[in-house]
Amino acid sequence: MSRGIRLHVWGANALFTRPEMKAERVSYDVMTPSAARAIVSSIYWKPQIEWVIDRIHVLKPIRFMSVRRNEVSAKAVNPKSEALTGNEVDRMGIDIVEDRQQRASLLLVDVGYVIDAHFNVLKPTVEKNGPALSASECEAKHISMFNRRARAGQCFRMPYFGCREFPVSFELIEEGVPLPPCELPADQRNKDFGFMFHDFVYREDKKGSVIESNGGRHLVAEARFFRAVAKDGVIDVPPLTGEEVRA
Repeated sequence: MSRGIRLHVWGANALFTRPEMKAERVSYDVMTPSAARAIVSSIYWKPQIEWVIDRIHVLKPIRFMSVRRNEVSAKAVNPKSEALTGNEVDRMGIDIVEDRQQRASLLLVDVGYVIDAHFNVLKPTVEKNGPALSASECEAKHISMFNRRARAGQCFRMPYFGCREFPVSFELIEEGVPLPPCELPADQRNKDFGFMFHDFVYREDKKGSVIESNGGRHLVAEARFFRAVAKDGVIDVPPLTGEEVRA
């Protein structure tokens, strides 16, 4: 395991959708490991590494707010791609008036977390016109690049809390710097949140719907869940392949 990072993230609202809710969106009580991984990956990601979430520190009281939002029931089509398949396209884009739908969402209000994560090196980095770096050199290079970007507030896409409408503010917690204070009330510091979505795993399957194609291999996504239990406001995230994780 490589050296870890700590990232303080906060925002006005969040929506970590429960998959069992179909029509109306309802958020989990806390951030999911998948959402935490997406935030870290938005700051720094390379195909040579794989981010792993170790712990999620819940800093703010868990509060909900119900809102009603305008959404659309259709997807914009690409006329060129449709023409290649022989389908006729009546119009381009989306008619918002015709396709508008109002749906309720149960959001989290005033959220704050600390993400503990590390990365695994999948393959060594090869310098231009030079030899491949050793494992320790790869780790040092990637952790240095992440820290530099996080300190400067840089990201290649804006991280968000579950939905793109809810952007994330983030700050790197340097080694030796104490964590922000936990503001959770006593009844929320030690709590069992039940089974929560962990992340997707991808497996090869000749049958079924293809979610992702990688190097000519057809991969099917399968959801994994784990029992999220907060101890003094900290949720330990088991490995995605651990015994505690269920399909």
